[in-house]
Amino acid sequence: MSDVTTVNCPTCNKPVIWGEQSPYRPFCSKRCQLIDLGEWAAEEKRIPSSGDLSDTDGWSEEKEL
Repeated sequence: MSDVTTVNCPTCNKPVIWGEQSPYRPFCSKRCQLIDLGEWAAEEKRIPSSGDLSDTDGWSEEKEL
């Protein structure tokens, strides 16, 4: 059997066939892919974390004595 798997485009919610015929999957088009990338680059999206740490918290290049 060859069941066709479809997912919704994360940007516009159009159905997208999950297969070789959809080169931008899970997006429906290059446009939707670039819109999503732009949202990540503008920090409109982010992966939730357990705390607010700066880039320098918890590590140091200097050796401890």
